Amino acid sequence: MGLLSDPNRRRALLSLLTRLNAPICVLCYFAGVCWFMGLAFEPFTLRTYMSENAMGSTMVEERFPSGERALATGKEFAAHKKRVGGMPVDWLVKTMQARGLEVFTQSFSRTLPFPDENKERYIVKGTNVYGILRAPRAPRTEALVLSAPCSPGDNNNQAVGLLLGLAHYFRSQIFWAKDIIFLVNEHDLIGMQAWLESYHHTNTTGMDWSPLQGRGGSIQAAVSLELSSDVITSLDIVLEGLNGQLPNLDLANLFYAFCQKIGVLCTIQGRLQRNDWDSVSGYSHAVQTMMLMVMKQASGRPWGDHGLFLRYHIEAATVKGINSFRQYKTDITTVGRLLEGMFRKLNNLLERLHQSYFFYLMPSLSHFVSIGYYMPAFGLLAVILLLRALDLWVQLVSPPVITADGVTDTEQSSPGVLSLLTPLVISHLTGAALYILPTRFQEIAVEHFPVSETEAVVLTAIAVYTAGLALPHNTHRLLSGDGTEQGWKVLKLVAVLYLAVLLGCTALINFSLGFILALTLVPVAAFVTPHVPKTLAAVVLVILSPAFTLLFSVFFFQELQEMPVSFQDGWLLYLSVISQGILDHYLYGSLVYPLIALMVYPCWLLFWNILFWK
Repeated sequence: MGLLSDPNRRRALLSLLTRLNAPICVLCYFAGVCWFMGLAFEPFTLRTYMSENAMGSTMVEERFPSGERALATGKEFAAHKKRVGGMPVDWLVKTMQARGLEVFTQSFSRTLPFPDENKERYIVKGTNVYGILRAPRAPRTEALVLSAPCSPGDNNNQAVGLLLGLAHYFRSQIFWAKDIIFLVNEHDLIGMQAWLESYHHTNTTGMDWSPLQGRGGSIQAAVSLELSSDVITSLDIVLEGLNGQLPNLDLANLFYAFCQKIGVLCTIQGRLQRNDWDSVSGYSHAVQTMMLMVMKQASGRPWGDHGLFLRYHIEAATVKGINSFRQYKTDITTVGRLLEGMFRKLNNLLERLHQSYFFYLMPSLSHFVSIGYYMPAFGLLAVILLLRALDLWVQLVSPPVITADGVTDTEQSSPGVLSLLTPLVISHLTGAALYILPTRFQEIAVEHFPVSETEAVVLTAIAVYTAGLALPHNTHRLLSGDGTEQGWKVLKLVAVLYLAVLLGCTALINFSLGFILALTLVPVAAFVTPHVPKTLAAVVLVILSPAFTLLFSVFFFQELQEMPVSFQDGWLLYLSVISQGILDHYLYGSLVYPLIALMVYPCWLLFWNILFWK
């Protein structure tokens, strides 16, 4: 405190920070990147452990015997699905009733804002079928959910068969203290969204659905099952949900514990964990696994049906069967026993899962990185913005330059309010246009250009984004004449503080998205001034813009998945990602698209405007 209260010492400290501002900023940037890359090094991570006492032991005896019968039921389901050309509702109702469940159906419909060309649908109509196994040993105030989506073609038939097999087996057990809901949802995420909205009496997306005729208790946890092969070589757990939400870490620990007990090969991000962490290849493997989780979380989209449960504070995960590691074999009976063990432990819960972490990264299933370890990496990047803001503030409050004849330099005069408000307002209006116009003008674009509705939405978004580079250009001169030296400094101070708050709030909700945006936007905020070479700086700013960040992320994600693509295929994939991001916002409430359009892009435009300040 003495250092800050003494005017001389405070002045010396400010002088030091101002003089060494650029070297400190460069050092903080590289330190933040190195800190993040070091998170995957196993000695710097924590071993996973079970925090919930009710699930601390796996000493239950799993006896599920009906794997072959489940496969036969799956084949019967596939035959009926093929015959009716969709969800075999009547057959599912009869089959669930024969297994002693209370069976109900729910119809729903949704008109998409524009056609989803990836799945070739525009007006979606379907029916969800679910059966409830009432708890014989409790007042039926809590419930667990086991779901399996009815996917097109031959996908996921085995999962539905195993779900029905588990329903039949669970019906014969008397130790259940919670209702168990067996749900088969049509049209994947859309059907799940309709069911969850109706179950919780909410309608946040404007979907039409019929009210549920039967309910269980308050849902404590959910598992979504995806199996598309009779032979399973490994089980993969998917955790990333809507807007980067993750389930409580104890749910992943429970899955890993039973995989270890039963002897099932388990993966995360489709990757086996390795024990040679002290080798270069082992560390590289852990980094790639962690980066896959970061990229998926940053996308903000739900990577399975479980992703929509998380918005209702329901801990959920998707268990996906993989048939790739040919040297390992796991039969459906073993998968059924693993799910039985998980549900028996979840059945013991006295309260919702809350004792373990909700914010984490996982380089492997046996190790995790907690929020206390990865947030310093973001903090080192964020402190650059504070240092630059401090430097600008010191320059602004320094006494004005006095010329030889005793007149104050006019370049140091205070800028007008309008010269600052104009670029702020126009930049945000451009962002609002980027958010609104693509879906509103698709019909006009289709009428005048030979493109489909989806292409019209994407191309309109790109056109508005590109036009935004010209609209705010030198906007400070529209109402107040030429800009001043003080003017761009005040505007940059506002923009830097705006970016710091924006990235900080984003990182608290979705660390991966906040960190990726910080990697590209912090250098922009740090170096841009009107005095740097215009052409080179403009190229750098465009490369570090949100649109190019997304483009680089698409290629990087394909590389991480060991599925590299050519530039042409990558560009088509990039356009598909844009359309899917807009759809996810309107269908499920993903916040990434409005965040980029209404906040991140306008903030970047402010720095673009500063570059061309005259």
